[in-house]
Amino acid sequence: MNTPTERIKQSISPLINNIVNHKLYSSIEDIEDMRVFMQYHVYAVWDFMSLLKILQRNLTCVDVPWIPVGDANTRYLINEIVTGEESDVDMNGVRKSHFEMYQEAMDQCGADTSGIKTFINSLKQNGNLEAAFAAAKTPAAAREFVNFTFEIINSNKAYLQSAIFTYGREDLIPGMFVSILNDIERNFPDSVSQFKYYIERHIEVDGDHHSNLAIEMTNNLCGSDDEKWVAAEQVIKTALEKRIGLWDGVFNQITSTKKLQY
Repeated sequence: MNTPTERIKQSISPLINNIVNHKLYSSIEDIEDMRVFMQYHVYAVWDFMSLLKILQRNLTCVDVPWIPVGDANTRYLINEIVTGEESDVDMNGVRKSHFEMYQEAMDQCGADTSGIKTFINSLKQNGNLEAAFAAAKTPAAAREFVNFTFEIINSNKAYLQSAIFTYGREDLIPGMFVSILNDIERNFPDSVSQFKYYIERHIEVDGDHHSNLAIEMTNNLCGSDDEKWVAAEQVIKTALEKRIGLWDGVFNQITSTKKLQY
């Protein structure tokens, strides 16, 4: 009999296949295309951190006085990934969050960072997502992606948060994307080296170790509750569909821009 993990992997396999083989990757042909991609993708880089921090809040103790909370392996996983995401080292050995590294990669690439900066500044002022989207003129596909992430964050259900973290976020950057970066780097060596480092670093730190611990975390949170597993599978599928929608949005932007050039 298949375990819940095996059933989920089988169930989401077609969606994973669609993401790994998405037409977006072959549409990224030059530095302009990469800039468009980054202006969308940066929102996923940002909201991943929000998803991770809600898991840290729900599965560890961040209050005073401190008391032990939950499973020690889960605490280790969350705290380790938070450390890596908030204070990793960039290609010069300087401590930065992955989000800050991504913004610097955008600057190097020549991608427009005004949107994401406006978005963050608006959040600092009022904490309202819709107001921040409006101020930043966030692309619709990125807005839909982030809104779903926050729907799960605001559900206050750690098992659903863990489910999309484990199966919807950690392993979705295909190796072929590194090959695309290699091709672009040959023509623009001073434009994408930081982005290439970010991608390679992301793949390195999210290897088997983190994946196995994340699966264990979701298994612990869902336990033997069939209703939780059914709900988890559904939100995972929706998260993957939102990723496809995000990629579709980038692809449509890239291809429509090219049409206007001819």
